[in-house]
Amino acid sequence: MRRAAIVLGLIALAGCATHSDEPTVETGTIVGETGDSRSRARTHTDLAAAYYARGSMAIALEELRVATAADASYPPAHSMLGLVYMELKENQLAETSFERALRLSPTDPDINHNYGWFLCNTSREQDSIKYFLQAIRNPLYAAPWRSYSAAGVCSLKSGNAKDADEFFQRALKLDPDDAPSLIKLAEIRYRQGKIDEARRLVSRYNKLIAPSAESLWLALRIERRAGERVAEQSLANQLRRRYPGSDEYRALQRGQYD
Repeated sequence: MRRAAIVLGLIALAGCATHSDEPTVETGTIVGETGDSRSRARTHTDLAAAYYARGSMAIALEELRVATAADASYPPAHSMLGLVYMELKENQLAETSFERALRLSPTDPDINHNYGWFLCNTSREQDSIKYFLQAIRNPLYAAPWRSYSAAGVCSLKSGNAKDADEFFQRALKLDPDDAPSLIKLAEIRYRQGKIDEARRLVSRYNKLIAPSAESLWLALRIERRAGERVAEQSLANQLRRRYPGSDEYRALQRGQYD
């Protein structure tokens, strides 16, 4: 999930890759490749991103070794290294790679986003927000909703539901189908007692992608609070059928709804 939209989508080829738009790559070796060092670095970084998306970290690292040997000043290669090391739980190496990428290209939106996500996932949620905002400030950023959504997730993790609410709303204004923002804002609305809006948001989420244990559980609790017992039971049946080993189903069995 982290490498999907992980990331919470989260990742473009310039700095990372997603399962939803995974490049098709047959091999990590270019035979007889030509061109300047920057082109070689870009090619091998893109290959590394593809292997990263597939979970092949050893091959991704080898591609990045070739990329940085070809051009040590190519920022996306170091950002991609940070993501791979992050996945491998080599946090010091990840941080060093991200910091080098930022020194080489301080305003690059993908690099700032990736470093922000790293900070968020290493218990520095409040520090992460400024990097997401730096990414958003770049007028050439192709996916600013991605960083608004990530800022919302990290604000929630730090206990700041007010800012999270605003970030998710901004993400959805730019992309009404941003799945992470839909489910997280639905959770906020549920806890605020705004049941109709919570239902609308989680329903949209469940129509966009295959319902998750999290989204089914939230939808079930919404219908329970609304007193819609038939809908509640239908969602309980789906949760049991699809995710019998999930924490959410265990909570249902215990009757722990909130």
